[in-house]
Amino acid sequence: MVLAHLAGIRIFATGGLGGVHRGGEDSMDISADLTELGRTPVTVISSGCKSFLDIPRTLEYLETQGVGVGTFADGREGNVDFPAFWTRESGIPSPTVIRSEQEAAAITHAQAALGLSSGLHFANPVPARYSIPRSKMDAIISQAVSDAQKIGATGSDNTPFVLARIRELTDGQSITANRALIEANVMRGTKVACELAKLQASPVDIPDRSQALQPGRTSIQKENGPHVQSASPGWENAGNLAIQAQRVEVFVAGSLAIDLSCNFTPPKGPQSSSSSLPKPRTSNPAQILQSLGGVGQNVATTLHQLGTNVQLCSRIGGDDAAASVKKMLVAKGLSLSGIIEKSSGRTSQYVAVNDAQKDLVLAMADMDILQGCQSELDAVWKSCLDRHRPKWLVVDACWDADTLRKWIKYGKAANARIAFEPVSVAKSRSLFAPGFDDSLDLGVLPNHMVSLATPNSLELASMHAAARETGWFERDDWWKVIDALGLSSSGSRDKLVSMTNASLVDEGIPQQSIQLLPFIPTVLTKLGEKGVLMTQVLRPGDDRLTSPTHARHILARADINHHTIGGVYMRMFPPAEQVPARDVVSVNGIGDTFLGVIVAGLTKESPKTLIDLIHVAQKGSVMTLKSHESVSPEINKLQKLL
Repeated sequence: MVLAHLAGIRIFATGGLGGVHRGGEDSMDISADLTELGRTPVTVISSGCKSFLDIPRTLEYLETQGVGVGTFADGREGNVDFPAFWTRESGIPSPTVIRSEQEAAAITHAQAALGLSSGLHFANPVPARYSIPRSKMDAIISQAVSDAQKIGATGSDNTPFVLARIRELTDGQSITANRALIEANVMRGTKVACELAKLQASPVDIPDRSQALQPGRTSIQKENGPHVQSASPGWENAGNLAIQAQRVEVFVAGSLAIDLSCNFTPPKGPQSSSSSLPKPRTSNPAQILQSLGGVGQNVATTLHQLGTNVQLCSRIGGDDAAASVKKMLVAKGLSLSGIIEKSSGRTSQYVAVNDAQKDLVLAMADMDILQGCQSELDAVWKSCLDRHRPKWLVVDACWDADTLRKWIKYGKAANARIAFEPVSVAKSRSLFAPGFDDSLDLGVLPNHMVSLATPNSLELASMHAAARETGWFERDDWWKVIDALGLSSSGSRDKLVSMTNASLVDEGIPQQSIQLLPFIPTVLTKLGEKGVLMTQVLRPGDDRLTSPTHARHILARADINHHTIGGVYMRMFPPAEQVPARDVVSVNGIGDTFLGVIVAGLTKESPKTLIDLIHVAQKGSVMTLKSHESVSPEINKLQKLL
């Protein structure tokens, strides 16, 4: 149940429920799942507790724990009994009768909307054709229980002995019934889950109790769209939040999550190992750290600490994690006015498993809350963009492809420059997903939509592959820009190697970044301990085209008469610092910090060159690398360098 709840699974179908054992008023032998159901908001569908347990006391205990209990009518009229696992009737009336899967889903949905922390139990009787007659089962159970007492099978030994004895006394009929009821419960649970999904997607969500008590909240209802709730400007008076009456310089549209960093700590002593990697398919010792994360939040926090008036736009669920997220945002000084709550959703979570050197081995991300947000974008966030007309919009790839493209379209319409953070190998592909109409096209130079992207080498390769597979490199306008860049095929490998290094060229990293330039004229590829590769289209008249200092970084020059393209600039930036493994705390957020520093610098009235800002951004990444937080609290020290 706990794992189902943590995974956001609301309906849990199983065979049977534990219960209060006979004589439990003296022995206090009560199954742990009854207590857990009282504090875990899942709906358990089972065939009740086994009939050798004390069913009346089990129902009383569930009531004490605040667990709602009902039994599916399963075609019967009037009141029905709470089932006794192998038997449809127990002689104990059910507290509630559930007439349909729709009714069960409605109860589950209402309980979630009310913010209750306890669970529900809906009993599903064993199919009639497999039900063992109650009188026969009572006699068999009496004998099995008596036999257990005679041999002293108590405590944890009691249930296995009684079950084995029942199997013998029913000549295997109990096993047949057991299999049938498990199948029936799974089918019933699936139908309830489908009905619940329909309710969760319906136009009206009931606000939970915690939301109703918060000051300054507004409800926004879009016709034929979901009911969404966002914090109103009343939140802006809390703490030292940014005053949104001022123009927002940067909008950040992206994920907001609880981050867990699991840093492998190799065991010492006899069990020590020379490997720095955790072992698969088993538990490993680790130091686990929790912080506020999410790519969007990390970028927004960096911008805020560097004095930029920033608005974070994201969506969170109606769960306990959402309350923690809001408190942490307020503590950071970020406004909540762009945060929308979906009461039936799960707040995003990110779990990173790192090796002994704190390098990422595996990550798991639940960002489903950001899927299907077009209604909120149209009803809430677009009007904010239009009102503030920010200098920059930073958008990460955690959104679904449709919402991502709309963010870019609306940002460009508000005259903002767009920075794209690819997030991961899988999600980076969404920028070049197929199937969009002309209104959502990315465009090419000089009519490009995205000005800047900051992938790592794997994300760059994934973006390039997606663009190639979906035909983006076959467009006539792409070919025209590539041709205008003035790239020479003669000796091109040697020139790329001289500007980068042979291993990068062998991986295809410089080549891939060049081919993306018509869509994204500045690509900053993060290479970890190798540094950063800058690939950029220069406009005619750029000082670097005639500067002796920059001559070795000019990969190509366009025709002198071309009105929009001057050439291609490619430059490797070594890391700001070689950080010893002992000083690395967490790799989470270092790339997000890098992008945040870059954009913070570009928003200044008299911005430094991108070359200068890359040096500063690399320093910021090192700070976060040495910090327990997803963004180092010391980032504000870089403000004077911008």
